[in-house]
Amino acid sequence: MSAVPSLIDPQKVARDAVALGLRLGADEVRASVGRADDVQLQRRGGRLERAQEARTFGLSVSLFVDGRYSSHSSSDMRPEAIAALMERGVESTRLLEPDPDRALPDRALMGGLDEASLDLDDPAARQRDPARRREELEALEARAIAAAPADLISTTAHLWEGRSESWMCLSNGFEAQSARTTFGWGVEATLKEAETGKLPEGYAFEQAVHLSDRPSADALMAELDEALSLTRRTSACASGRYLMVLDARVVGRLLGALLGPMSGGALHERRSVFLGKLGEQVASPRFSLFDDPTIPRGLGSRSTDGDGLLPVRRALIDEGVLKTPLLDVYYARKLGMAPTTGGVSNLVVPVGDRSWRAATAALPEAIRVTSFLGGNTNPASGDFSFGIRGQLLRHGEAVQNLSEMNITGNILDLYANFVEAADDVRLNSSTRSPSLLFDGVSFSGA
Repeated sequence: MSAVPSLIDPQKVARDAVALGLRLGADEVRASVGRADDVQLQRRGGRLERAQEARTFGLSVSLFVDGRYSSHSSSDMRPEAIAALMERGVESTRLLEPDPDRALPDRALMGGLDEASLDLDDPAARQRDPARRREELEALEARAIAAAPADLISTTAHLWEGRSESWMCLSNGFEAQSARTTFGWGVEATLKEAETGKLPEGYAFEQAVHLSDRPSADALMAELDEALSLTRRTSACASGRYLMVLDARVVGRLLGALLGPMSGGALHERRSVFLGKLGEQVASPRFSLFDDPTIPRGLGSRSTDGDGLLPVRRALIDEGVLKTPLLDVYYARKLGMAPTTGGVSNLVVPVGDRSWRAATAALPEAIRVTSFLGGNTNPASGDFSFGIRGQLLRHGEAVQNLSEMNITGNILDLYANFVEAADDVRLNSSTRSPSLLFDGVSFSGA
């Protein structure tokens, strides 16, 4: 992946945009230049079906003029085009309704983590050979076909890689620069059950910041094999309340149900189940959830957040107590609170000391949820409903593959009934959580 064109200095472009905005009458300006190179390959049926390379390079500007705010962007990096963009932007911003809570952060709150310590930019990205990528993808497809069961209909192999860079400059003097890489690949397969005519599907996708950390083809094959086995001969079991084992691969769906009501927008608009609950018990004392942007090579790690605030590890929920809402600078001002961050990075749930199998070995029945099939959560009430697939467990062993079932309830009740975390945390994910166990979850099925 080649460097930024030598005739364009991205940092200078950002600085010049800020200076021009101030000269044109803006009170404050934030300018960001971003560049990304992405490659996507796909093979199906023994041939290369898709080969795509995309490159983006553009400027984004936020203007704060007379208590009003607007944002603008352009991929035309010619000086005259940027000048025209800034002139139109400042003029049009003056026509907007005032929004006095829009302003740059307090300079004292801003900062960036050391890029070298985060280690998010793999030098291997600049040395990758297109032929080598195609060879890896071809070998992955061959592995998947060779390991597939006899009732395989089709297999598709994917490989994607990317490198992005950004330069941020603010009129209060803060500047930041960052770069990150991503390497991923995966396989999906479709079978045909002779006895039912159904077409079970399974997939396995993995990625990492560094190529050397990307999970192996062996790991993908094992994951694909399990995924396919979970979709065979599925049916619903009896409705009722069961202990639920939420698989580590899908735990982000129900962690996400907590994040929406934590957001500044939801709190300000009073559509949050957590309204007025800061500092109160909202989950079992056994449950804690952290946001940690400082993890080296973490898929969600970052040297600075979107506002330029210094990233720090924060407890969102600590031993069941709601500790930290997700407040960007804008909503923090509206709520009269200190800003934290507007979005999460790496979600971390502390790891338990035994497997989910060991945790369910003494139970006559439990249900392991391995995928979600649609559903929704109401952030104001906390009520949720999701379609699921999974397994019926008896004494920790799977006895039936499940589908055509739903879970319903309220997230406050769900997390109040959190039992424990297992020991199977996934590190190649921005959701660093093991499987989670919840008691008394309502399942509807047969």
